[in-house]
Amino acid sequence: MTSLDKPTEENSADDARAVTEAALFEAFGGVRGMVETVLPGLLFVTIYTINKDLHLSAIAALAVSLVLVVVRLVMKDTVKHAFSGVFGVAFGVVFAMMTGNAKDFYLPGMLYTLGLGLAYVITALCGVPLIGLILGPVFKENLSWRTRNPGRKKAYTKASYAWGAILLAKCAILFPLYWWADTTQLGWVLVALKIPPFLLAVWLTWVFLAKAPAPIDVFAEMEAEEKAAEEREREAAARSVE
Repeated sequence: MTSLDKPTEENSADDARAVTEAALFEAFGGVRGMVETVLPGLLFVTIYTINKDLHLSAIAALAVSLVLVVVRLVMKDTVKHAFSGVFGVAFGVVFAMMTGNAKDFYLPGMLYTLGLGLAYVITALCGVPLIGLILGPVFKENLSWRTRNPGRKKAYTKASYAWGAILLAKCAILFPLYWWADTTQLGWVLVALKIPPFLLAVWLTWVFLAKAPAPIDVFAEMEAEEKAAEEREREAAARSVE
């Protein structure tokens, strides 16, 4: 290795890490996505802690979720994270209103977390890690990592196990509280557990992928194949004219 090779490799590694960071930021919504995830539940538990009014708390949480969607629409930004928040809050409101139990506002989200945690583990065991299915299109590699990039598949598998373990550990804390704690205790613990486990899972994903081989850009390959096919057609046409 020459003295010129090492900086080039270091720059390539830095570029790969930067691409990974950007892709994770896009896939999981970044700071704004985290705010949109936390704010409705925070508003619900704050209002309920103050006045114990289930209806007011639920309506306020749903209203702020809708405002967040409207803001994204006005700014012509992607709305998938905000919409997912609206649906989650709406299900929580319906559950709580039907049962009259304020704790049921959190139950759909808890069940979703449990199902998602199990999905991460099961898909990793089956050799099709869920995090790879989520991030593959973001990295423009689609499913090429499954058969053509074993190092990357290994990284996705590790990341999926990490996500599954973190989410299931979160459930192990929340579900006992659902049965034994009151609404405000459960609500504040839930708010406290929104961001730190998520950041830990994202950081571990970044660590695994930063050490993995670069993604195979299948879109670039398709474009190259199309250009090559067009070139062959032009050459064949030119020969036929001669």
